Amino acid sequence: MFEVFNHRLRLYADPSRVVVRPFHLAWQANGSAPSRTERLVREVLSMSRQETRAELEIVLKDFEARHWQTRRVFMTRYAEIEALLGLDGSEIDDERRQLIGAYFCHEYSYAAAALMNPSVVPHFDQSGMPAGSQRLLMSMRAVGEGHISSIAFREGIITDKNELKLAPEPPFATATDTTDSDELAIPEGPVTVHRHRDSTLSGTVIFPITQAQSKGLEDLRLVQFSHDDGTVEWLGTYTAYNGSMIQSELMRTRDFRAFDLVPMTGSAARNKGMALFPRKVGGHYMMIGRQDGENLFLLRSDTLTHWNEGALLMTPAYPWELVQIGNCGSPIELDEGWLVLTHGVGAMRKYSIGAVLLDKADPTKIIGRTREPILAAADQDREGYVPNVVYSCGAMRHGETLFLPYGVADSSIAFAFIPIKVLLSHM
Repeated sequence: MFEVFNHRLRLYADPSRVVVRPFHLAWQANGSAPSRTERLVREVLSMSRQETRAELEIVLKDFEARHWQTRRVFMTRYAEIEALLGLDGSEIDDERRQLIGAYFCHEYSYAAAALMNPSVVPHFDQSGMPAGSQRLLMSMRAVGEGHISSIAFREGIITDKNELKLAPEPPFATATDTTDSDELAIPEGPVTVHRHRDSTLSGTVIFPITQAQSKGLEDLRLVQFSHDDGTVEWLGTYTAYNGSMIQSELMRTRDFRAFDLVPMTGSAARNKGMALFPRKVGGHYMMIGRQDGENLFLLRSDTLTHWNEGALLMTPAYPWELVQIGNCGSPIELDEGWLVLTHGVGAMRKYSIGAVLLDKADPTKIIGRTREPILAAADQDREGYVPNVVYSCGAMRHGETLFLPYGVADSSIAFAFIPIKVLLSHM
């Protein structure tokens, strides 16, 4: 194993990172009896002004200092309930509105259990960057109550000396929201979620929205994608999990304000761990994926959202990957070819990270492959929520260096810098 320059910074799960989320009372009573939603609203409306004020003061004392624009959140939630029930709100004062909104919200610690499996892309805003430096945008899998995974973000800068500086997290985090939410029905199919207009990306979390995603959005593999017409879009494949079934979906955004979450179709979409090439190759969209739970395949498609089975590309070859292999994010384009980071599983389910170089014009051809891991679970990196795992969902090129964020034991995120020439020399 050759030398990797590990950065001293490490990110950990943090139960203090909380957001306010809608609390849905979707169950209906039998027959003509009022719904729980209607009953709860009626109870608040029956309170005196003094009772309303006293209850609201208790709520604000407990939560206003923990969340950003708490009163506005409550008012927004009230407006949704008003529209749902067809209320005439003309005679409902603001304190009652806020209290009703509070009854239909709850606090959620989105990264209490784990923070892991990052991917990274160049930031969409590179203005003002000195020569040799660039802004980055990192996605992370955050795991909270009920082992539900969501997508969190962190912005930062890499300098010309490979110094990593992450933007501070704001004191308050906000969840994306959809204008298509229905109190009585869980959305299905494609949905669009929006970042709050006043929230930074480092304080934004994307939670599951649809039934297919209900137990988690897992392992987003971000890529900056260049279309044939010269436009750029940020795309990310991820696994939607509902507690019993998985399916691959695609996140699409051009501005990181609105995010389209689109289920993918085709026989390949039933698998996880699909990674998109950053542009078309030979007139086709291409992905690297594992279709059989063991080997790596190359997939082609004429659309971004429909993927069928691909052609076998790689099988396990070395002791550190004999159980199975997979990708660690989207291929990275070099002059020498497509650099694909891989993960391998060896004895005692120990995870390691390696690499393969594919021909630029014909990615079915393997030019080189690392015989030894780039990174492997060792020493302090072995302990955590899931021991003996190092895993990444995507690296990025920074000059002549590969910047690699990676998950450690499904518990924390570490960072490494790898000279590209050194990496290629080991293939």
